[in-house]
Amino acid sequence: MTKPVEDKALARQIEAYLSGQMPDAKDLRITMLRRLHGGASRQTYTIDVEYSDAGEHVTRGLILRRDPPDSLIDTERRVEFAAIRSMEGTELPVPKALFLEEGSQALGAPFFVMERIETGVAAQPFQLDALDPHRESLGRQAFRHIGAIAAVDPMGSPLADQIDMPEVDACWQCELGYWESEIDAHARKPEPIAKAAIRHLRRHPPPPAQRLSIVHGDFRVGNFLHDGGGRITGILDWEMAHIGDPYEDFAWMTDMLWSGGDLTRAAGLVPWPEAIGEWELASGCKFDFDAFEWWSIFASVKALGIWISSARAFADGANDDPILAWSGWFTHAAHERILSARLSAKYSA
Repeated sequence: MTKPVEDKALARQIEAYLSGQMPDAKDLRITMLRRLHGGASRQTYTIDVEYSDAGEHVTRGLILRRDPPDSLIDTERRVEFAAIRSMEGTELPVPKALFLEEGSQALGAPFFVMERIETGVAAQPFQLDALDPHRESLGRQAFRHIGAIAAVDPMGSPLADQIDMPEVDACWQCELGYWESEIDAHARKPEPIAKAAIRHLRRHPPPPAQRLSIVHGDFRVGNFLHDGGGRITGILDWEMAHIGDPYEDFAWMTDMLWSGGDLTRAAGLVPWPEAIGEWELASGCKFDFDAFEWWSIFASVKALGIWISSARAFADGANDDPILAWSGWFTHAAHERILSARLSAKYSA
């Protein structure tokens, strides 16, 4: 059965580009090209490429991540590329980053290419029951992986070459300031709950970071692959990666929106003591409730920044992907309720 090439013109452009990047690959051709939907920060395509190398027939799976006109998250593709490169040599299941193009000449927009992870499917963050009977096993691995990312020394990493390195006592200010500016720039109406949460976070800063770490920025159910048998096979979507406080990833993973309504378990997956233990062991950090509490509230503010920006892009016609409209409605309302409840509990106690 012939595999589909959904966009023949784009396939020809990719063939020409890859032929230039892989001079030893003879008679290179694209035999499958398919758009993967479900995210809005990059246009993502899965590709099968066939060629001859030293007389041997080769079939290789690749992923192309191309910039859209506008996205749910406004990030630099060079940062995502560098973050993936920073994980090379570790035991973390990340794809191999191959080629980066910041110009638009080859494919009409900046892009990068990485190898495709062939085993695994992405879990759905709002269908955690589908992970049974492997939910706890996947949860332990997920928190272990978050810790392992935090354990990678950012100094001298490819990511550190692309972005600024904050001071350990300024990580929270950098992130809060960035997301406050995103909310201010893109809000289509007053955002009193977001602004109240920001004021609370500024009045009650967290302890300084125990150390600087690489932060994935969007590690959660939905952004890793699993094999259906209890093993995580790939960590995806590094476009929000930066250097900061290791608590940020732990707090984002355990945000209430991703919990499936089960707050007795971290991320709705695994008992909290096990999640904390896996993270501590892998990261070398010591869990501090005050730090986690601050970053946990921040996670919901950060989420509102993403949903507000996505709603603006859809309303302005910059991106017609319906996920942006859905994010600006459903998830925005969910995080307003989460923050309202948390702030009410703090100030009514």
